[in-house]
Amino acid sequence: MTLSASFSLTRDTFTLSVDLNLPASGITAVFGPSGSGKTTLLRAIAGLEHIPGAHITFQGNTWQDDRTFVPTHLRRIGYVFQQASLFAHLSVRANLEYGLSRVPADNRRIRLDDAVDLLGIGTLLDRDPQTLSGGEQQRVAIARTLATSPQLLLMDEPLSSLDHKRKLEILPYLENLHRELALPVLYVSHATDEVARLADELVILRNGSILGSGPIQQMLTRLDLPLSHRGDAETLVRARVARLDGDFGLAHLQAGDHEFIVTSGGLKVGDDVRLRISAHDVSLTLEQQRGTSIQNIFPVTVAEAAPEGDAQFMVKVMLGDNPLLARVTRKSVNELGIAAGKQLYAQVKGVAVLA
Repeated sequence: MTLSASFSLTRDTFTLSVDLNLPASGITAVFGPSGSGKTTLLRAIAGLEHIPGAHITFQGNTWQDDRTFVPTHLRRIGYVFQQASLFAHLSVRANLEYGLSRVPADNRRIRLDDAVDLLGIGTLLDRDPQTLSGGEQQRVAIARTLATSPQLLLMDEPLSSLDHKRKLEILPYLENLHRELALPVLYVSHATDEVARLADELVILRNGSILGSGPIQQMLTRLDLPLSHRGDAETLVRARVARLDGDFGLAHLQAGDHEFIVTSGGLKVGDDVRLRISAHDVSLTLEQQRGTSIQNIFPVTVAEAAPEGDAQFMVKVMLGDNPLLARVTRKSVNELGIAAGKQLYAQVKGVAVLA
């Protein structure tokens, strides 16, 4: 089942051209700078923009084509905005009950108690919205949206108005939604840290055009796309906690046929995690190094390399089915003979574990 959107919209000197087929499951992040068309795309899918000639379908149902336009309130979507926009004259509980009241009993798939538990707001129910922190308000707003039992959740930069501390507070709850609800999410953001933690699929927008879309691991490491050449270019690797080493406070994580060793940090055997590996933290060698403090050293194969200015290259290597990026000097490329198919060893100096 898919979410499909195809349209072209011109306003003044700006044109947004979209032709997308996205999986109707998991979290798809729409990523790009301000003014690239992210919010307009979301509004078109929501039915808030009536674009002539647009074709939009969701799970086999036509929401818009040449003869059909399904209004927003009949699309069974939930929309979370940048601002919480809670009703100030109602308590948290009454805000949630308002969301519930908008859905006929037969269409209620998400229980109010479940939404409260998922967002961790049980202790806030009798509070007034104006007494809540920004992060708490946004958690209530998300719970209120879930209470409407949407079939598709649209989130338009829901963390952009929060400071770093509040973002860190709310991200685990969004990850919890991801794990606990079989609810497809379209998540607009221009923050790479949010995208890395949450997204399964990634759509990259720039100047109204889609540069690419696909699984996030592929999109972050495509050398023909801008994310792989940012200063904070990185790779995501999915892994599972295989065992813990209590003597040294380490966790052994299985990623395909390869094992990463990281600090345990509260991990439990069986946990599924994402490993975030910066291109700056990967070095390449011709031979496996010994007598080194680096724990994670793997045999890899060069997939491709692309120059970055006069002095550096971005090199994409394959660790089994997992791509890794390494930023190295042009001199290193020459000395190591780096080219597609070259067998090397990757030394991974730093690994961040995302829940």
